Amino acid sequence: MKTRNLSILLALVFVIAGVAFAGEVPSPPAIGSTIEEFSLPAVDGTERSLKSLAGKNGTVLLFIAVQCPVSNAYNERMEKLAADYKAKGIAVIGINSNVAEDAAAVKSHAAEHKLSFPILKDPGNKVADKLGASVTPEAYFLDASNKLLYHGRIDNSRNAAQIETSDLRNALDAALNGKPVEKTEAKAFGCSIKRG
Repeated sequence: MKTRNLSILLALVFVIAGVAFAGEVPSPPAIGSTIEEFSLPAVDGTERSLKSLAGKNGTVLLFIAVQCPVSNAYNERMEKLAADYKAKGIAVIGINSNVAEDAAAVKSHAAEHKLSFPILKDPGNKVADKLGASVTPEAYFLDASNKLLYHGRIDNSRNAAQIETSDLRNALDAALNGKPVEKTEAKAFGCSIKRG
């Protein structure tokens, strides 16, 4: 009887631990941390490194999705952000970490929504896990030496007509003007990244 109760108790512990572990997203690196170099396949299958895509004045990593309505509400804003800051030496890189969205779906979504910035596929969520990314869209702004200056939302509203603060643009502008980023974090919101 004691053995049976112990077996049931152990089984329950493993189930609870499994549920807790499955839903756990690693913590993001601290502001000021240096983000390690990584390589991921682009939607055309070629391997691309952070270094090869980085801008001379910094890089924005945007975790995006094909099916998420919140991420899709930001498609035009993300494209405009990429266009506006390309000439200022800041590159925008999209990263899709959703296990159910394959490279072909990501490529056709980018074409359909006229997203011209490079989009990488993150198999096994290795970069999402390293950065603690949990939702789409979610932004990380790195300076020219890959130091994390800002992490969080693009702005405060899914509805473009209700934007009151453009947190990501404010961070980019401050860095370009040689000033410290005042608001280094603003909680991202959107659909959870579907991990494998």
